[in-house]
Amino acid sequence: MRVHLYNGSLGLVRRSGVGQAFYHQKAMLEQAGVAVTESWDSHADAVHINTVLPDAVFAALRARMRGETVVYYGHSTMQDFRDSFVGSNLLAPLFGRWIRFCYDLGDFIITPTPYSRQILESYHLKKPVCVLSNGVDTDFFAPDPALREHFRREHQLADDQPVVVSVGHYFERKGILDYIELARAMPEVCFFWFGYTEPALTPARVREAMAAAPGNLHFAGYVDQAALREAYCGADAFVFCSHEETEGIVVLEALACGVPVVVRDIPVYEGWLSDGREVLKRHDVAGFRSAIGDILGGAWPDLAKNGRAAACARNMKALGQRLCDLYRTQGKRPA
Repeated sequence: MRVHLYNGSLGLVRRSGVGQAFYHQKAMLEQAGVAVTESWDSHADAVHINTVLPDAVFAALRARMRGETVVYYGHSTMQDFRDSFVGSNLLAPLFGRWIRFCYDLGDFIITPTPYSRQILESYHLKKPVCVLSNGVDTDFFAPDPALREHFRREHQLADDQPVVVSVGHYFERKGILDYIELARAMPEVCFFWFGYTEPALTPARVREAMAAAPGNLHFAGYVDQAALREAYCGADAFVFCSHEETEGIVVLEALACGVPVVVRDIPVYEGWLSDGREVLKRHDVAGFRSAIGDILGGAWPDLAKNGRAAACARNMKALGQRLCDLYRTQGKRPA
């Protein structure tokens, strides 16, 4: 079997969760023994489309003309488009119609969680929507005391300095405003935010809040996967204040690294992350602050171990086999 991972516009989304999902799919398929190509030169049994940019529409149409199964990945929803870029709320209804058009070009759609499937099915798509996690490389993202030491040495942090980390674009949806307030409420803790968004695309409200952020909050910008792994391992807690997700790859990465994780209590985590077992779920800044205090005080000793186990259940090898099963049941022809 041969699968074509369409890489058009990959450069535009490389630093996003969609970009990471592309590389995760490649790893899943290779570990499952599937031949992978990024070229149109040879016939493929299936073509993966990950973006809803205009070039992806032409790629889907081209694949259909060649008789190849089109697997459209439903990473985006109208709900998670809101509160992101400048003008996103105004464009959200139009974006919703656009993604319905794009996803219906697939023979089937894959989305990472039952929650995101529920949203996509509410759009009355004509094609079946299947659930498959984006997965995580649990060999690469794993607890490592040496990485913790290196991170703290690089950032000139004492061994006993409490450190909290988060990752994401400078989106209000990602909870950056709450994260800034959280840092302000806990001056004794060192906070890091990894990720970057061009200032021209960042709403003024977010830019102003970042400019007024307290000195214990460090905006570290975009870093590669190796540096991000160090940050997870070097942190005492990972706090993800996002208001809306289809899964949250960075949550999986943090869980895999064995760092205690605090998330906002939103529906996407229901059914696979339980409050007080794999993560702590809280609603607001006061809740996040209390949860961090509990973690630093040792109140949840099994949280990191259980979180790591949840991430390992979504390892690449197992997901690659499940992806192959979807080709067999949903594709145009048996694999």
